[in-house]
Amino acid sequence: MNYDLKFNDKKYTIETITLDEKTLKYRAFENIIYVKNPIDTNFQKLSIFVPETYYEGNSIGNYNLKTAPIFFPNTVGGYMPGAPERPGINKFINKPNATFYALLHGYIVVSPGARGRGLKDKNGKFTGTAPACIVDLKAAVRYLRHNKDIIPGNVEKIISNGTSAGGALSALLGSTGNHPDYESYLKELGAADERDNIFASSCYCPITNLENADKAYEWEFCRINDYHKMKFERIEGSPKPKLVPISREMNELQIELSKELKSLFPEYLNKLNLKSSNGTLLTIDSEGNGTFKDYIKSFVIKSAQKELNKGKNLSDLKWITIVNNEVTDVDFDKFIKFRTRMKDTPAFDNISMGTPENELFGTPEIQYRHFTEFSKNHSIVNGELSEEAQIKLMNPMNYISDNSCTTAKNFRIRHGAIDRDTSLAISAILAVTLEMNGVNVDYDLPWGIPHSGDYDLDELFAWIDNIVSN
Repeated sequence: MNYDLKFNDKKYTIETITLDEKTLKYRAFENIIYVKNPIDTNFQKLSIFVPETYYEGNSIGNYNLKTAPIFFPNTVGGYMPGAPERPGINKFINKPNATFYALLHGYIVVSPGARGRGLKDKNGKFTGTAPACIVDLKAAVRYLRHNKDIIPGNVEKIISNGTSAGGALSALLGSTGNHPDYESYLKELGAADERDNIFASSCYCPITNLENADKAYEWEFCRINDYHKMKFERIEGSPKPKLVPISREMNELQIELSKELKSLFPEYLNKLNLKSSNGTLLTIDSEGNGTFKDYIKSFVIKSAQKELNKGKNLSDLKWITIVNNEVTDVDFDKFIKFRTRMKDTPAFDNISMGTPENELFGTPEIQYRHFTEFSKNHSIVNGELSEEAQIKLMNPMNYISDNSCTTAKNFRIRHGAIDRDTSLAISAILAVTLEMNGVNVDYDLPWGIPHSGDYDLDELFAWIDNIVSN
């Protein structure tokens, strides 16, 4: 079936919802297919939500029906498919979701669906492997621009938002605007012939730079051989799997691989020639120490100081040095031990495969593939290696300095200080690289925050309001 890309502004419902003692009345344009030739109509669709007061001729703050920024949150997690999300409860934190609060704040919300790993068509072919997820988000942006004269909100003020793999996609969407590498995929879907660059990206704990994530993880966690995580397991007598804590020790091979991967990280990092905003060259030596480590430590100190200023008692944390109510130092290695390791080695491109990322780089016929030479060479399942072009398409680091694309000028990156899903180095590298290329970057490691997102919406919205007004 060939779908029409013209937005129908007459097809909507008016809804009212009360959450957190706040009542929201909004107009919902839902389940809009955003490409002419979709592969999966369950996910290649978007929904648009608008404060109903705008249709009554009113404003919210400085925003109205045509000037309001477009908040563009994806629901992708673990590189699985993400569906459009209505205003309601965020099931992970059991609080009203970002869509609800964004509408109350006066934004137009466009919630895009996107394909992801594990999806199959009627012939059993995998349809959500890379780069499907980012291509779909680009197609959704193009749909909005195609209908700019009738779509609610300002299509030149699109702010993406995502968490984990969704945070990585938000970073990728902001970094790769209009790049020709994606054009053939978009044409195949019948995406609108429009620009797909966006105004800003909000990225919570982005699981990104995947082909270097294993090295970074071991730079941080090497010599910590026990790992602790939560895992879904079936409990006898329970109809559904439950999250249970898992604590294990790595085996001798994993410990040796950890050392090897750690030894590879300095070469990768130092070749980037990263510089902080004050001009300091950020490097590390063969042991993993140096100005780059100090740079990340400075954000841990800053985060601890914020918490101290709030009245938090940090005296039990002996790896923090506090003098006259000022955090003067952090023992970084003890801080890492405090965080604990979450994943065994390799964390992302596992030598036995089976990770979400291994599945992301599959093919229509092959579910899992390696995406690093290291794990391919150490594979214990004789796994195939993904093509270089497929891997490139999923890493914003490959595009930030590429003049063939339009990178968003504003990024907000948050990686919780106790988030162990990926190394702190990954978000730091992304932030510094963006900043070096003229991007306005707001980067922080919030204290006590695990792997999660949308926990500081007041601050996020204040950031959005500021960049929009400027």
